[in-house]
Amino acid sequence: MNGLLPQFERTHILLGDAGLAKLAQKHVFVAGLGGVGSYCAEALARAGVGHLTLLDHDVVATSNINRQLLALLSTVGQPKAELMRARIMDINPECRLEILRTFLNSENVNELVPDCDYVVDAIDSLACKVALVGESVKRGLRVASSMGAGNRLDPGRVRIDDISKTEMCPLAKQMRKRLSRHYDLRKGVLTVFSDEQPRAPLPPQPVDGPGRARAVNGTISYMPPLFGMMLAGVVLKALLES
Repeated sequence: MNGLLPQFERTHILLGDAGLAKLAQKHVFVAGLGGVGSYCAEALARAGVGHLTLLDHDVVATSNINRQLLALLSTVGQPKAELMRARIMDINPECRLEILRTFLNSENVNELVPDCDYVVDAIDSLACKVALVGESVKRGLRVASSMGAGNRLDPGRVRIDDISKTEMCPLAKQMRKRLSRHYDLRKGVLTVFSDEQPRAPLPPQPVDGPGRARAVNGTISYMPPLFGMMLAGVVLKALLES
């Protein structure tokens, strides 16, 4: 335990010197710092991942407060990426942290995603998710992807499995279809999803900034954070086993 940072003492009980040293050498890219990605990124930092690249172009909106880690009345209008930077530096100042405040799309995905040990997809736009997952797998990167956490209430129906085995999730169905069509990719992507029958969203609404109008999903405080924590858990397990 020589040189062990005190904030990782309890983690050391589980992982020992070797496990903490391994995580300190790992690099994870997280796209999206909303309800899923913010909790995932923070869990990775609290576990001692030594290098994080975080991408989010958005600012906090009042409607985010019911489910997003960074969203408070006092942070409305502030960039999510910068808020996340401050939190992670307050957790582990030794973390090598890179922040990208830009919108990821099919044209710039390979410029933005670094060579890393794991890619976490926590973005909403279907086209952008497909590009992120497809291009990352094409490059030989390991990927964990969040499917739809909205319009659901039952935490007992959240699952972790390969994308080929997802069910009852409209987003996962569209992801499978587009990944197969554009990347000949049918399996090999770890996903967190719910097999609960989703409730109906509101009709498509315009969005601020880049992206098309999309349906507005109902959300509850615990579901997106649960997805984010489960993503962090499966990524950390894989990093420790590699």
